[in-house]
Amino acid sequence: HCPLCTAGAAVAVGGAAWLGVSKIIIGLFIGAFAVSTGMWFSRIIKKRYVPYQSVLIVVFSFVATIVPLLPIISEVYPLYISWIGSYGSLLNRTYVINGPLVGSLFGGIIVSLMPWLSSRITKQIGKTYPFQGIILTFVILIILAVLIQLIVI
Repeated sequence: HCPLCTAGAAVAVGGAAWLGVSKIIIGLFIGAFAVSTGMWFSRIIKKRYVPYQSVLIVVFSFVATIVPLLPIISEVYPLYISWIGSYGSLLNRTYVINGPLVGSLFGGIIVSLMPWLSSRITKQIGKTYPFQGIILTFVILIILAVLIQLIVI
């Protein structure tokens, strides 16, 4: 991803916080920002020093961005999973999930998949549109953010 994608994700985080949206969505955009930054930095380093260097840089960027922010944006949600039996049995439990952490994982996954999806679209239609990758990334992130906001709140 380019610096424009990275800056756009950072602006989206600020805009989401200013609008008062759910912290899961803020986590979604922070995760997108962290992975986009890692992908950008991994392309700057041309020489390979270790195997899977690009993946390691992306993972480091994600962890180095998300972990320090978790105490600031932490918000937990209950997740009840019901299988068989009564409440509290081994198969029926309520789990506590950290919303911004789960959101950041989804944001990171979306940004990681967008180059592949953009290339598939390019192969399908035969040409690339200007800013296709960034538009596709933000449209999918915004659709997911709206769905999460409507479901969670």
